[in-house]
Amino acid sequence: MTIGKRLLDLFFALLLVALLWPVILGLILWLLIKQGRPIFYVAERMKGIDEPFMLWKFRTMTVVSQDSGVSGGDKAARITPAGAWLRSKRLDELPQLWNIIRGDLSFVGPRPPLRQYVERFPEIYGRVLRSRPGVTGLASIVYHRHEAALLSRCETPRETDDVYCRICVPAKARLDLIYQRERNICYDFDLVFQTVGNLLRRG
Repeated sequence: MTIGKRLLDLFFALLLVALLWPVILGLILWLLIKQGRPIFYVAERMKGIDEPFMLWKFRTMTVVSQDSGVSGGDKAARITPAGAWLRSKRLDELPQLWNIIRGDLSFVGPRPPLRQYVERFPEIYGRVLRSRPGVTGLASIVYHRHEAALLSRCETPRETDDVYCRICVPAKARLDLIYQRERNICYDFDLVFQTVGNLLRRG
C-alpha cells in the first residue's frame, strides 16, 4: 500500500467515525435489545499469506460452538432478522472502520479471505494479497450478487465449500487482479462511489 493511499484511508476512516458515531452507538443499542450479546462478530482473516488479523463486524447470525467456511444456504437459517437488515444495507461492516484505522484493511481492495482458503490456494492469494484487502472492491461490486446466488442454493457445508472453491475463488481472483493492475486513487474513488450508489439503489 502506498503512503498516499494509507493517509487517505486514515483520514476518511477517522472522518466517518467522527460523523457516524451516533449511528454506530444507536446500532449497538438496537442490536443489544433485538438480539442480545455478543454485539460484534470478530474472526480471523488474512491480509497476506502469513499475516492474519481479526476482522470486526456487527454480529448477524446466531452463535454456534463451531463454525468454518464461507456462508451459504446451509447457514441461512442462522441469520437473525436484525442481521438480515444489516446485511442488506452493509451496515454490519461499519466496525471495519477500526480495521482501516489499524491498517488491516483499506477502503478498496480484495475482500480478506479465510486462512483455510489461503492455505489451499497459495498461488492465487499470493498474487491477490499483494493488494491490501478492502471493505469494497471491483470483485465485491461485480461479483457479489452472483456469488450470493450461487452459495444460497447450497444445502450442505461441503456443497458450499465446493462451489466457493471451484467457481467463486478463481472468478473473484481474476477481478481482484484486474483491480491490482489498474489501481490508482481515482479508480478507488470510483469504486467507492459505485458501492454507495448500489447501496442507495438497493435501499
